[in-house]
Amino acid sequence: MTAVIQTEQLTKSYGAQRGIVDVDLEVPEGQVFGFLGPNGAGKTTTIRTVLDLIRPTSGRALVFGIDSTVDPVAIHRRIGYIPGEFSLYDRLTGGQTIQYFANLRGGVDAAYQRSLIERFEIDPKRKFRELSKGNKQKIGLVIALQHQPELLILDEPTSGLDPLVQQSFFELVREARAAGRTVFLSSHILSEVERTADRVAIIRDGRLVKVDSIEGLRDLAHHQVELRFSGAVPTAAFAALPGVSDVAAEDHVLRMRVSGPITPVVRAAAAYELLDFVSREPTLEETFLAQYGHGADAGSAAPDVATTAGDGA
Repeated sequence: MTAVIQTEQLTKSYGAQRGIVDVDLEVPEGQVFGFLGPNGAGKTTTIRTVLDLIRPTSGRALVFGIDSTVDPVAIHRRIGYIPGEFSLYDRLTGGQTIQYFANLRGGVDAAYQRSLIERFEIDPKRKFRELSKGNKQKIGLVIALQHQPELLILDEPTSGLDPLVQQSFFELVREARAAGRTVFLSSHILSEVERTADRVAIIRDGRLVKVDSIEGLRDLAHHQVELRFSGAVPTAAFAALPGVSDVAAEDHVLRMRVSGPITPVVRAAAAYELLDFVSREPTLEETFLAQYGHGADAGSAAPDVATTAGDGA
């Protein structure tokens, strides 16, 4: 398969602070590629370096086979990009902002543009400064999507979106893939990438720790379960169950980590009188700590570099 994005030992150093180190990636054409990592892991630094918004300290990035530092304009013509943080023109309405970028880009199908506005339930008459974070994010998504680019680079694209709008976004990602386009999607939410991506790269402390298919990612999935009993805590009845680890009892509360199906725990719990049953998906940072432990430079991580609309393509 043709690699739309390829990085070779891509490194960005911020002096004494860590940026990204020796990042080797290949993003195949026509796939949704998830880029996972906790906040501050280096996701935005990687994206900005790939787009030549910042220059690498060493290594290189190729997009459509073009070195990003040689001809970034040729690359930007063929992509849609939404940065993790951006600001636009406060005095323009949402509709004016969308049309402004459409005119700059050219070749935007007006009917498709209108369909995006409708699907994201945007009020095009409200000025940008009046919009909530979620509504500003929707404007950014329309700008990135409206010209139906060959490659979408989306940095934390669901930030601030309500669940219904997120569903519309995921549908558009699936439509882009069905049309043969490529999507590079960064996120710190494990389940979000799991439901959309074909392949996934995980970055932590500026280094890649895993590149795998979505099936391989499922090995990381687990839940933190807390059971509150009315009487004595039957620790042994749960410690031996498949997928259960890190069992700890305190007073009338039993806590455990459950990998894979939670059904055995539910069935075992049904034999006792429970006051409460709580199961939650851990944060990605908690998942990394459970899977990989504390990295040597975990305390020195610099935050992802913020970006503005003016930096984009």
